[in-house]
This record gives sequence, structure tokens and C-alpha cells, in this order.
Amino acid sequence: MASSAAAARLASKTGLAAAATALVGAFYSSFDNKRSNNDDVSSNKSVHLSGHHALLPPPLHLSTAYCEKPKLSEAGNVIKEQEKEKPKSSDPADYAGGAAQFGASASDAEGLVRISCKEACLLEHIVGSNKSNFALQLPTNKHIQQYHGLFPRRQLWRPRLEYPLWDYEWDGRQPLPLAAASDSNTTMTESQRERWIRKEGVTRHVILIRHGQYDETYPQDEKRILTPLGRLQAQATGKRIGEYIRGVNAEFGPCHVKVMRVSDLARAKETAQIIHDNLGVDMVEMADPDELLNEGRPCHHIPGGRARQSVIERTDEHHPRIEKAFRKYFYRADPPALPSSESTLATSSITTSSSTSSNTSDNNKLTPHPKHEFEIIVCHANVIRYFFCRALQLPPEAWLRLCVFNCSLTYLTIRPTGSVSCRMLGDIGHLPYELSTFSMHTGFNW
Repeated sequence: MASSAAAARLASKTGLAAAATALVGAFYSSFDNKRSNNDDVSSNKSVHLSGHHALLPPPLHLSTAYCEKPKLSEAGNVIKEQEKEKPKSSDPADYAGGAAQFGASASDAEGLVRISCKEACLLEHIVGSNKSNFALQLPTNKHIQQYHGLFPRRQLWRPRLEYPLWDYEWDGRQPLPLAAASDSNTTMTESQRERWIRKEGVTRHVILIRHGQYDETYPQDEKRILTPLGRLQAQATGKRIGEYIRGVNAEFGPCHVKVMRVSDLARAKETAQIIHDNLGVDMVEMADPDELLNEGRPCHHIPGGRARQSVIERTDEHHPRIEKAFRKYFYRADPPALPSSESTLATSSITTSSSTSSNTSDNNKLTPHPKHEFEIIVCHANVIRYFFCRALQLPPEAWLRLCVFNCSLTYLTIRPTGSVSCRMLGDIGHLPYELSTFSMHTGFNW
């Protein structure tokens, strides 16, 4: 038991509390080996501890190879404390390179861990009876700064809450508790307020459309225009969105599309204009192009090999911009005003249920639902896949596992309570097979 406690303390001090059991197991295994054949634990007196958590640093080593080698008798006063990794603020403005929540500080350094004499005795059993000098060797500065040897740890996305918990404060719009709200004069309980917001609030619908196929042979953006096939894709997409806006009947009613947004790259602007020209309606606002939506490398992707320096630099350049675009366009609608009495709540519930049973006016003209608003964003494959992962609070590093074809629709809903769901991912049901492309790849045989 004493050895187990010492091992746990030792593992905790090295930032590897989860590996305490492995350390004790290594001790007993080595102790049994010594009793059976009187051999040393290993020829190089090294023990590896494997962490089970993805964010743990690389395995520790008990080794004689460290440049400073205090004797066993000095192990209770090891010269240097480990500098521990300190997570950075979740505020994107706090990231030195501008990348929101991109990992922890990279100020970790090589060092030794302070251990007690009792813990030194445990180490003595693990290393062997040889009283040669040894020290606890931590990962090098280079290893600590790298995430599994793939890319700098500081560029790893760190969620505010651990996966798979849902962060209701993801957009900074989660209402304060009623007790803490200074302007609240309602008699509602928290559960009543949540039901009220769910019923009376507005649901935001965001439809992301990838641009049509374009000519990739030119480096200049102004020459990277749509191919004839890409223009056909955009026309078909415009007709489909037009059906959403007009509606079909009272059951499949019209969708209130407030605005169409677009990136500032030629292929996206051309696609958006063709879509707009084929809507069959002239009530949709075309917003000015937004360079925040331009294509780029939103973050690293896993699986993937070790990132080259140029890729690391490009990620530092592009991530803050694309993350800023996400925060600009993905958020829940403003909450509805709260009723001042329970009678108002009951009356409104009755009115809501009756008024939403039909979306036709007196002259039988189809009208959009007042509690649903749509935005269309014409942009790019990497941006769309990153938005998808961020909106659903999935690891953004999974973005390259997804595929969105040219002029495909990725459709996300943001409820007034802050929950987000996906209704379509890369949908190309409006395109015939001969118009199905992923960049210059045609069809599905690639």
C-alpha cells in the first residue's frame, strides 16, 4: 500500500495521475522478475509509463541518460521543478497568434520532478539494485510542444467543456439565471422560461453552399471562374433554393430567407450571383462579399502526417480569420421577451399553437413562418467542414474526414435554446449524376 501511494504521488507530480496504476504494475512486475532471476529490470534501466488520455504528454522515462544525475540519496531534493502546462483562456483574443482556443501555452521546458525519499525508494526498486546515478527524465521541450508529433500543441483546439458535453454558452448568448438577471420582473421558474424560449423564440437556419466547379489551372483568383459545368450546377441550386423560398403548399410552406452571403473569391461570387438569378423571386438581399469566408486551412486535420513548417504557418494565418467568421454567423437568435405573469404565458401558448397550425393568409397566399429565419452562405469546402464541426461541437481536426461536393447544401439549425443540429451534410439531391463533382473529380469513381 505504501508503494502504491508513493507511486500515485509521483505520477501526480509529473502530470500523469492516470498512469499511477501502470507505475505500480511496473514496480511489482520488476520486483517479481528480480526475485525470480535476480536480473535488473532492463539493460538500460528504463521504465515506460503509457498514459491513457489523449492529451497526456509522451511517456516518461526513468533513465540514466539525463545530463544531470543526482545520486539516489539526493533524490529527495531533486534540483528542478517541472514547469507545468497552463491552459490559455478560451477567449480568441487571448491567443498570441490570434487563433481562438488553440491549445495551451508552449512555455513548457525540460526539468526534473521533486520527489520524496519514500518515492525514491520506489524508484530504486523499479530501476534495480544498482546504485548508479539516475534521474526522472521528462519529455524534451520539443516533445512537450508537439501534439503526438503531428503539429504544435498550441494549435490543438481545446473545447471549453470536455467532449462530449454540450457547451450551452458556445455563442455567449446563454441567458443568465433568473435570480441573477437584474432586469427580470417575471414570476416564471427556470424550467418555465426554457419552455417559453423554446416555443416563442426564433429558430435560425443556416444553409452553407459550396461554390460550383471552377477552373483550377490559374493561380490568379480573378481567372479561377466557374466551368460551364459549374454554372449549370449553380443554376440547379438556385432553382432548388427558389422552391424553399416560394413554398409548395400550406404543408410545405415558404422559407423566410433573409439574406445571401458570399465569400470574396471569384468562384463563390459567381456562384452566388447565378443562384440569386435563378431563385425566381427578388426578395432576397445579397450581402456584400466577406473575405472572412474565403477559403483557407481552418486547422490541422487528423488523421494526417507530421505538419510541415509551411503548413503550421498557414494554419496560424488562416485559423483566426475562419474562426472569426464562424462566430460572426453562427449564434442563436435574440431571446423573446418574457411574460410578466403566468396567465400571459398560458394565453400565449394557446395563441401560438393556433397561429402556427397554418401559414396561409386570408387571401390564400403562402406566407413564411414568423419564427424561422434562413440565411444562405456561399463559400468553400474547408470553411464549410470546419463550420460543421464547430457548430456541432465536434473536434474541428476531423474536418477533412467529411466531403462536400460542388454546389452541395449543408444545412444546420440553431434553436433559440442554443442547441444545434444538422439536417443536411453535402446534399446534392438537386443535381443529376452528370453534374456531380468534387473539384475536378467527376462522378463518384475517384
